[in-house]
Amino acid sequence: MSPRLAYLVWRRNLEVYLRTWFLNFLPPFLEPLLYVAGFGIGVGALMKDGKVHVGGQDIPYARFIAPGMVAVAVMQQAFFECSYGSFIRMYYQKTFDALLATPCTLEDVAAGEMAWGATKALISAAIMLPILAAFGLLGLPGSLWMLPAALLAGWAFSALAFCVAARVPHIDAFNLPMFLFIMPMFALGETFFPLPASGWMQAVGNWMPLTHLSRLCRAASLGQLDPSHALLVLGGFAAAGLLLSLVGTRWMRRRLIP
Repeated sequence: MSPRLAYLVWRRNLEVYLRTWFLNFLPPFLEPLLYVAGFGIGVGALMKDGKVHVGGQDIPYARFIAPGMVAVAVMQQAFFECSYGSFIRMYYQKTFDALLATPCTLEDVAAGEMAWGATKALISAAIMLPILAAFGLLGLPGSLWMLPAALLAGWAFSALAFCVAARVPHIDAFNLPMFLFIMPMFALGETFFPLPASGWMQAVGNWMPLTHLSRLCRAASLGQLDPSHALLVLGGFAAAGLLLSLVGTRWMRRRLIP
């Protein structure tokens, strides 16, 4: 793999993104406000005192879900970009075929695609962070930990999505991984409520990568972050990203190159 050629693939996707930057900017700008208004304020008003007990302190429910919304955005931006996005570029637009007709190898294309997915996750977090911080829902400077977390977690989710894009037979088949992986993590990844101290929900939730990303973002926002634990979580995402990148590239090679 050539880092320079992988960068050119990444830059190609960036230039496409910048052509429609306003449409790409709106979702991460408005989404946190809608979730915080609907769940943080609306549902929070139905709770006793409107607070949640986290890390030994009671915090407003809106401050509980705000870091979770950043984690969800990271997952969704990375996964959708390298699942639907990569599949469309590979299957319908034949962009991969055009790139492979140049000196780019499949490894360069795959690395550029996954790097772009991680970049979109980082962009989303970078847009949301100041908005939520302006409303007093994220604490600074601790929340800046969310940026490296967004990049590494985005890489892991992008690599997972690229594996899916390499295997699905047609675009409708994406409904299955969405139903099996993304929706359960969205619901049980400690985004909307703390996991119980025991039981099946706690056992399932602790195996979900989104749960650990949500906890890291929340601890950073509340000033409760343990740097050694944060580095362990980030290292886990980096290792997962590396492993899944190798698997996804191999599967895509089998699909495109007989």
